[in-house]
Amino acid sequence: MRAAHGRVDAIVFDMDGTLIESHAVVPAAYRAAIVDGGGRVLSDAEIIAGYPLGPPAVLLTHLLGRPATDRDLARYHAHLTALATQVTVYPGVADLLTSVAGRGTVGLFTGASHRAAEILLDRVGLLGHFQVVVGGDEAARPKPEPDGVELACRLLGVRPTRTAYVGDSPLDLRAARRSGALAVAAGWGHQYDPGEPADRTASHPRDLRSLFG
Repeated sequence: MRAAHGRVDAIVFDMDGTLIESHAVVPAAYRAAIVDGGGRVLSDAEIIAGYPLGPPAVLLTHLLGRPATDRDLARYHAHLTALATQVTVYPGVADLLTSVAGRGTVGLFTGASHRAAEILLDRVGLLGHFQVVVGGDEAARPKPEPDGVELACRLLGVRPTRTAYVGDSPLDLRAARRSGALAVAAGWGHQYDPGEPADRTASHPRDLRSLFG
């Protein structure tokens, strides 16, 4: 049974589109890495369409039309580092993370690689807020499968049924529901779809403070 009244012991956040605005930066980093690897110039739409396939190594393999190498992945992370100055934090996110510190357990699961998450979160000053950071490359299956949410919960030492997973995309909410976690929609995110079922919808990060009661 999920947490009664939506109160939980832990909150696990998605990253892109939930905590940070990076929708232009990430495709640009992929595009540059693909050109470096001998691929053609791709549009943002072509790159974004591949996001559900999985973490960067999987997406690079798809976009390059050949197995991605460690060098390809290193190029992507290098371009992401160079572009990270353009990433911004959604208004209210930093205040939210500060306000919930000490009130419960806080983690992160993103479809991005662990390295990409560290690069972007460190650049915007959010990395230190999370007790656990799980990348898509550490989960057996990508969203909407529950593997990443479940792994974050195991590492945090909490049950999914006592956890809220907060994300903007339909894949985030489906992963939350499949894990048994409270599915909380980040209504400010760029992939938010009001037609996707959610246990709760937050229109602003401050609305999430009540999750810890």
